[in-house]
Amino acid sequence: MEFPTYIGTMPLHAITEIYGEPGLRERYRLEIQRFAPPDRDRLAAALDLAGELHREDRRVREPYVNHLLRVAIRIMHHYEVSDVDVIAAAVLHDTVEDHPDALAGKDGASTEEAVAELAKRFGDRVARLVEAVTNPEYDPSYDKHEQYREHVRTSLDGEPWARVIKLSDFTDNGVGVIHTTGPKVERLATKYRPMVPVLRELVARPDTPLSRLVKQHIARHLDLAEERFAAILDGR
Repeated sequence: MEFPTYIGTMPLHAITEIYGEPGLRERYRLEIQRFAPPDRDRLAAALDLAGELHREDRRVREPYVNHLLRVAIRIMHHYEVSDVDVIAAAVLHDTVEDHPDALAGKDGASTEEAVAELAKRFGDRVARLVEAVTNPEYDPSYDKHEQYREHVRTSLDGEPWARVIKLSDFTDNGVGVIHTTGPKVERLATKYRPMVPVLRELVARPDTPLSRLVKQHIARHLDLAEERFAAILDGR
């Protein structure tokens, strides 16, 4: 497939709609050209592993890997991050949560075993960042959404770079809720709307390692997400 020269500046959901997974992979390839060859190889390996583990997964109308690509590309392009560990962790951020058995190479693998395997392949820091954004097993007797919010507050409190991954992930899920269809739209809006003030507080912290302009950019996306959640839930 041929891509236009301006694919490097296209909005990510426009690439998704027009060119699909191949277009997002091309954009990812272009973004990682800034790095030295060993780092490019490492980022390509992260995408290869994520693509293999999530090969059967889908998000409504698209392959799940599209979400992972957008999260990583957003971090590089819009958040101006050049930390290879953070970008690799962004690509791999759902591997432990969604496919611990395949990652660890055994049935019934624990989160700890999956994280350990990720550490062997990509280093302790990448594994720690992925672990920080991995949801735990929830207590069925307690509100799941409240547990999710508390987990995010707690796990990201001491992991500033994991906040960056979560912010990009939330942008793709929250602002991108309009790209979802059916009953899932309301379920996602109900889950994510209470997260907006939590993420506002996290992004505003002085130790969140993003520039003032990037933080303002993210704040605008949080505003947009809130507007979309309100339109979905308050209009019922």
